[in-house]
Amino acid sequence: MEAARHHDCKTSPDPIFELPAQCMTPTAAPIVIDNGSFQTRAGWAAPAAEFDSPRLLFRSVAARSRGAARSETQIGNDIPNLEPLRWLLKSQFDRNVVVNFEIQELILDYVFTHLGLTSEGSVEHPILMTEAPCNPLHCRQMMSELLFECYRVPFVSYGVDGLYSFYHNNQRNLQRPNTGIILSSGYHCSHILPVVNGRLDAVNSKRVNVAGSQAASYLQRLLQLKYPGHLAAITLSRMEELLHGHSYAAVDYHEELEKWRCPEFYEREVHRIQLPFSGKVPGGCVSAEERQERRAQQLRRLQEINTRRREEKLQQDQERLDRLLAVQELLEDGLLDQFHKSLMELNMDSAEELQSYINKLQLAVEQGRLKLLQSDGAEGKMEVRHILFSSRSVFQPAFNMAEYHQLFVGTERLRCPEILFQPSLIGEDQMGLMETLQYVLARYTPEQQEALVSNVFLTGGNMQHPGMKERVERELLALRPFQSHFKVTMATRPGLDAWYGARDWALEHPAAAGAEGWISRQDYEEKGGEYLSEHCASNVFVPMKLAKPVPARPAEPPAALQTLTGASASAATVTAAPAPSSSTDSADVNMAAS
Repeated sequence: MEAARHHDCKTSPDPIFELPAQCMTPTAAPIVIDNGSFQTRAGWAAPAAEFDSPRLLFRSVAARSRGAARSETQIGNDIPNLEPLRWLLKSQFDRNVVVNFEIQELILDYVFTHLGLTSEGSVEHPILMTEAPCNPLHCRQMMSELLFECYRVPFVSYGVDGLYSFYHNNQRNLQRPNTGIILSSGYHCSHILPVVNGRLDAVNSKRVNVAGSQAASYLQRLLQLKYPGHLAAITLSRMEELLHGHSYAAVDYHEELEKWRCPEFYEREVHRIQLPFSGKVPGGCVSAEERQERRAQQLRRLQEINTRRREEKLQQDQERLDRLLAVQELLEDGLLDQFHKSLMELNMDSAEELQSYINKLQLAVEQGRLKLLQSDGAEGKMEVRHILFSSRSVFQPAFNMAEYHQLFVGTERLRCPEILFQPSLIGEDQMGLMETLQYVLARYTPEQQEALVSNVFLTGGNMQHPGMKERVERELLALRPFQSHFKVTMATRPGLDAWYGARDWALEHPAAAGAEGWISRQDYEEKGGEYLSEHCASNVFVPMKLAKPVPARPAEPPAALQTLTGASASAATVTAAPAPSSSTDSADVNMAAS
């Protein structure tokens, strides 16, 4: 199977569009912003065909060095490659909730600038923005404060991305309230959102902290353990692309793993991914003959060094031997005084010790001469052996750099999406998506359960894996009673239908004072930033009730003291000290009472 060449996804900067005239007359068209934790999508809610799709799609990240100016911040598609700047990336989200409003302001500046808004000091268009299910009131308050105070927008509307996608795909049933249950899985977390009679049942909504980012990190960890030589090449950005393009959800996880044990199935289903690599090998421009010649030169140089060292050692041993033999001749000539004097200079005690040193040096000199003769003969043999070895090495197969930089993605294709149903695979101690769905359904009556499972809706970018709908159907078949009916539908565009649903809602509900779903500046000033105008795709507004502390009532004086205060004579006898003790107070009262 031929390897699929992997190309790193490099984005190009977004153009700065001109403000369309259709978006200004007769009224200002709303700006629809799907504020996702993975990707931000922004566009116009205008009836013209050219506004049918979002104009801006970019990653929800900003890169700015510490201490850099605000103008030096890179947003979204202005960052061509995320990996070199991974340590600088900042997001406005903590999981799926906006908490960093400084980054959120930079994102909104980027959106308004590239949509062509040039008005000074204010944005004259209504803003429709998505938010997290059951968004905390403080986060909505901060977002409303940012939009109304900083950008001075006239109207704001908030909605849940999963609900917008749900109503976009159920438009033909809008005449009557819809009932169903939404399984939404995004980048940081997944949600179970029951919809009863057209409104979100926020009390029974649940969140699972497993989604696309955990799957990408799991895939990165698996491949880094499998290919420890390519740790730097297995980046998170590449793993996200592999996850989107090569993963699938197994209908039966354990049965599918058994299939991968078969060699034929493995060869047919494994995906070979070719990583980028440099074809230049160190020394690759040098021919084989030149490399062999360099090796021969190094070998001859080493041999010359060893021969020189042996000759120097042989010469030193010979000189020492000649000196010792000269001392021995003094003994043979009978010059005992000179002989003993020479022995003292050599640090020797007797003639026997001198004779033993002479024997050792003679043996060392003979061995040194033999080694020199052998090295001269071995040099020719080494050259012949080197020539034979070089002739054989020329025909050795060359190292294939392309095959070395290939990733074989096998069972990882189904193991990563499986964490949505089994979070324990990555060490998460929580229920999977279908277990959470079973827990939510158990909180309703059997009749309500039938109505909910008759419209199970899948949406979100992490639901785009092939086989996801079939897996949910199989899990529901095991969860539901015998012969019960259910229906599972997938969003037409799971990653984009939230924006399309928000656009459709904005076209059907124009912004106006008192209109359903829209918050005006007057509402913001009167009801506070956490106020939410509910509609069919919004959260449920639960006003924050703060218990005001009741002021403590002053303690009543003792009865004896009250009696004394009524009589002027008794009161005249009581004197107030600056800081009296308890014993003094009681003594004064007793004296007055007597």
